[in-house]
Amino acid sequence: MSDLLNQLGHLFLESVPTVVFVFLLLVILERLFFRPVTAVLKKRKEATEGTLARAREMTATAESKTREYEEAFQAARQEIYRQRETQRRASLQERDAALKDARTQSEMLLKEAQAQLTEEASRVKADLVQACGALAEEITTTVLGTSESAGTA
Repeated sequence: MSDLLNQLGHLFLESVPTVVFVFLLLVILERLFFRPVTAVLKKRKEATEGTLARAREMTATAESKTREYEEAFQAARQEIYRQRETQRRASLQERDAALKDARTQSEMLLKEAQAQLTEEASRVKADLVQACGALAEEITTTVLGTSESAGTA
C-alpha cells in the first residue's frame, strides 16, 4: 500500500506543474479572450435590445400617427360630404325658387294672354255684330232695291 501511496504522491507532484499551467492558462484566457468576448457579446446584446426597443417605440409611434392621420382624413372626408350636402341643398332651393318664379311669370303671362284674347274676342264680336248689321242692311237694301226695281218694272 505504501507503494501505491508513493506512486500517488509522485503523480500529484508531477501533476502540480500541469495544474499550475492549466490555472495560468485559464487566467490568461479569462483576461485575453473571455473578458473581451463577454464584453463584446454584452455590448452586442445591449445594442440589439436597444435597437429592438427603439424599433418597437418607432412602430408604436408610427401606428399612433397612422391612427391620427386616418382620423383626420375621416374627419376631413365627413366635412367634405357635409359641405357637398349643404351645397346640394342650396342648389335645390335655388332651383325650386327659380321654378316657382318661372311658374309665377308664366301664370302671369298666361293670364295676360287670356285677358288679351278675351278683349280681342269681345272686340271681334263687336266688329262682327257691327259688320253683320251693315251686311244685313246692305242685303236688305240690295234685296229691296232689286225688288223695287222688279216691282216698278
